[in-house]
Amino acid sequence: MSDIKDIKLAPSGKQKIEWVKRYMPVLKSFEEEFAAQKPFDGYKMCVCCHLEAKTAYLIQVIQACGAQVAACASNPLSTQDDVVAALVEGGADVYAIHGETMKQYDSHIRSALGTKPNLIVDDGGDVITMLHEEFPELLADVIGASEETTTGVLRLKAMEKAGELKIPVIPVNDAQCKYMFDNRYGTGQSVWDGIMRTTNLIVAGKRVVVAGYGWCGKGVAKRAAALGARVIVTEIDHIKATEALMDGFDVMSMNDAAALGDIFVTVTGCEDVIVGRHFDRMKDGVLLANAGHFDCEVKVSELAEMSEKVVEMRNNVDGYVQKDGRILNVIAGGRLVNLASGDGHPAEIMDMSFALQFLAQKYLKENYDSLHPGLLNLPKDIDYSVAVRKLKAMGGTVDVLTPEQHKYLYGD
Repeated sequence: MSDIKDIKLAPSGKQKIEWVKRYMPVLKSFEEEFAAQKPFDGYKMCVCCHLEAKTAYLIQVIQACGAQVAACASNPLSTQDDVVAALVEGGADVYAIHGETMKQYDSHIRSALGTKPNLIVDDGGDVITMLHEEFPELLADVIGASEETTTGVLRLKAMEKAGELKIPVIPVNDAQCKYMFDNRYGTGQSVWDGIMRTTNLIVAGKRVVVAGYGWCGKGVAKRAAALGARVIVTEIDHIKATEALMDGFDVMSMNDAAALGDIFVTVTGCEDVIVGRHFDRMKDGVLLANAGHFDCEVKVSELAEMSEKVVEMRNNVDGYVQKDGRILNVIAGGRLVNLASGDGHPAEIMDMSFALQFLAQKYLKENYDSLHPGLLNLPKDIDYSVAVRKLKAMGGTVDVLTPEQHKYLYGD
């Protein structure tokens, strides 16, 4: 039994889903190719992702291929209530309400797991973690899972290292067609879309501090520079820091950057990236945004303790008034800014990521007898097949090696 805000919102949700379908040709090709075969017939799948239109289309394709789907949110603020209403009308069980409390959030994950899934699509690792901690009796029926995010993969690696991961999990985030496009171009565009639509302020001429220079950080920094910002990168990795420097950005510690930045974007997957000593040094009017999965990178709780009061400066922008009169502005409560303040990654980008998720689930279903518990890379030929379809859909072509060239390069 679903738990959503209002089923009457479904028409608006259907319109959103129909819009993104037009820009997700790879996923659409899977629906056309596999729907008649019903590869997931008889299987129950739990999908824990940001419940907006692109995710909804993935769920619809999975349903068309025979699966019974239960969905829950991977972030309390990214759920679009009209989209989940459309999913429920389409036969999915959905447990998600925009702005739900953390108690509701956990309860909804439990409800989704209560459907006893055989396959899991996770985003951040919350479902897989709760499965192991609270529902160990269900592990025997789960043939595998796939994980969407860097943060989730880090959590799963820790579980695997501790010997606690009891099911096969494919880290889709580690596939080239995911991190090279979703993390870089998707995050890069959607973060600035979220910040700009929320604040209505210019980026050009400002100093933007990007914490973390992984694939997501590279995208955020590159798009900030393209918008005319002067970019500072903070890092803990000397190689990534050197790369950022050679890419044309200033590189320094957060202690030094704190006094210079106008806009701060954290994208590290770690906690306590911006804390009290940094807040003390910041200029009046700074914008603080987080693009990491969990709301722990900007330590908002410490900022609240330091502040005399919190003022709603604008919808989804809280101003933390300091004793000296400075106001530090936190966007979306420190939650994932591109989804809590926007619609997330562009449809064309999620077309690739969700194509990988679909194929990862299909691979798990077809090969589970030979798989072992732990993290398992998505086969490279599956990764490459998504690029082949995407390039064709975008109108691109490549050269083909002659037999002589192939022999020259590969010796056979």
